[in-house]
Amino acid sequence: MKGQQLRRRGLALAALALLAAPGTAQASGREAKRLGKIDHIVVIYQENHSFDNLYGGWEHVDGLADADPAHTTQFDQAGNPYACLPQNDVNIVPACPPNAPFGIEQFIPPSSTTCPRGVKAGTGLAGGCTRDLVHRFYQEQYQLNGGAQNRYTTGSDAMGLTQGVYDTRSLPLYRYLHEPSHPHYVISDRFFQAAFGGSFLNHQWLIAAATPTWPGGPVNRHSIVDSNGMPISYPLYQATGPTADRVLTSLCPAVKPDLLCGDYAINTIQPPYEPHEPTVQLPPQSHPTIGDRLSAAGIDWAWYAGGWSNANGDVGAPGWTNGPSSCTDPDTDPDAEWPFCPNEFFQDHHQPFNYFANYAPGTAARAAHLRDEEEFLASARASDKDCGLKPVSFVKPIGLQNEHPGYASEYHGSDHLVDLLRAVNEGACRKDAMVIVTYDEFGGQWDHVPPPGQGATTPGPHDLHGPGTRIPALVIAPGLRGNFVLDHASHDTTSVLATIERRFGLAPLTGRDAAVEDLSTVFAAAPAAADAD
Repeated sequence: MKGQQLRRRGLALAALALLAAPGTAQASGREAKRLGKIDHIVVIYQENHSFDNLYGGWEHVDGLADADPAHTTQFDQAGNPYACLPQNDVNIVPACPPNAPFGIEQFIPPSSTTCPRGVKAGTGLAGGCTRDLVHRFYQEQYQLNGGAQNRYTTGSDAMGLTQGVYDTRSLPLYRYLHEPSHPHYVISDRFFQAAFGGSFLNHQWLIAAATPTWPGGPVNRHSIVDSNGMPISYPLYQATGPTADRVLTSLCPAVKPDLLCGDYAINTIQPPYEPHEPTVQLPPQSHPTIGDRLSAAGIDWAWYAGGWSNANGDVGAPGWTNGPSSCTDPDTDPDAEWPFCPNEFFQDHHQPFNYFANYAPGTAARAAHLRDEEEFLASARASDKDCGLKPVSFVKPIGLQNEHPGYASEYHGSDHLVDLLRAVNEGACRKDAMVIVTYDEFGGQWDHVPPPGQGATTPGPHDLHGPGTRIPALVIAPGLRGNFVLDHASHDTTSVLATIERRFGLAPLTGRDAAVEDLSTVFAAAPAAADAD
């Protein structure tokens, strides 16, 4: 069984060469030369927003103003358009907005006391939190509907909230990038999450370009999907047969030929090592990661997570906010036991290297490369004339600061993102640093641009793992062709890996990062009309 599943995994990755569409190519000589001048790559990995949901109102992008009604109107299970968008967010009920994208702030403004977790206004803290929306592997494929983009509402536990969008121009990030002395930046409006589904899986694709496996995983951990590929019923969807929405893919053979099956871990599952929740844990993984590639080449790097020192029990390290013998921080998880004192909103499944044996507790690699966000900020802000950052830095903000719908405020998270950008761009690192800001996945929210493999609209490599919904992405770097540049090249999350690999001469991890375009395309992109030099 184990050999069969691993062979199936290898075939799926090998098939990328057949599925890659025109338009995937490595950088030209000019762009590669510009990339070669970048000595520091910083990746800031935010949470759970589609492009249209967050950046759809940015000037000049392929955003809400360009959305074809054929890709905006939502349809019910029987294939009929909704008369209006039914809601079940406690702060939107009983409204039923028209069947089109609608502004979230008209119901839940930034000042609304609905945080955390989208509680009823007046019972929480300010920040304008919505409820969370389902964002899982099989559900997203149903929602995409082969590129029609018209079943987000039907395939969601949050119903019509999927069509809610933010006022882009009110976001702290937008305001920062429109200040008189803002850094030169690029918006990439063809950037897709690497894999269908949620945060756990897309963090894995960010560092390994692959879906983890549990060879011989228990039968009761495998999903069961109906004839539509759905693993569950929702308020607006009734399953057509037996279902089970679990951590692994359905057993083979697949119900539909376009659905992944086997021993793949696709939905949130806990890491094998502390910090983790006391629920089912994935066995340690051993396939290569970008960290392994960098270390083998002698290139220093780190994964900087907000709240890591507290969660990992690194007493006295940067970011430690507890006592020398007890968990004294009032925001610590009430079930914590010293020295493991995680913040209540620390997300264990957002720490992808903690799933790999190479970074197990007690290893030198863990101590060297899994670090706290406070250490990153201190290095970025250092006043020395030489940049204090490592050649490659991944930055993962803690839950309340990562923009995740439900437990986080979009506006507070955007404020924190601006703080991170200022730390890099007001210090010595800005002269040779590329900062990549993107989001792990769509958070269950609609977007109008079909991903590669969903219809014939968008080129790019694809397979049974993804890519999924379009997500926000921006790059700040020296050498851009204008103050504000638009990049229309097709990318997915593994483009981050491809950028690192091609800058530092590393071998690709899988077929996806070998085939995808890297982000050196930003150096060829044209200035936006209103902000050209």
